[in-house]
Amino acid sequence: QVQLVESGGGLVQAGGSLRLSCSASGSIFSPIVNMGWYRQAPGKERELVATMHTAGNTNLADSVKGRFTISRDNAKNTVYLQMNSLKPEDTAVYYCHGDGVEVGPGRYLEIWGQGTLVTVSA
Repeated sequence: QVQLVESGGGLVQAGGSLRLSCSASGSIFSPIVNMGWYRQAPGKERELVATMHTAGNTNLADSVKGRFTISRDNAKNTVYLQMNSLKPEDTAVYYCHGDGVEVGPGRYLEIWGQGTLVTVSA
């Protein structure tokens, strides 16, 4: 069974930093095509934060540009999110996402992590 396991969430004061990590476990045939992060704040819909393709292309939400950086290790199927200058409005559950997860020859899945809570206090 293929899973995404996140770590690194927690409580931080506004202006502080956190680094999230997400690693895939299980039998995967090739680097996950797109890995990234989404978040969901209380009472709001889940939204994209940042994604990164194996080729290095990135997509970041306007609200985090200049503050968050996404990176990944393709060989380890691990993705990171460095979050700086955190604001209270960044408070949310952050979910790791993998798209193009090859679990068999030519068989691809989309998978989600269980989520990690990030709380930014004013």
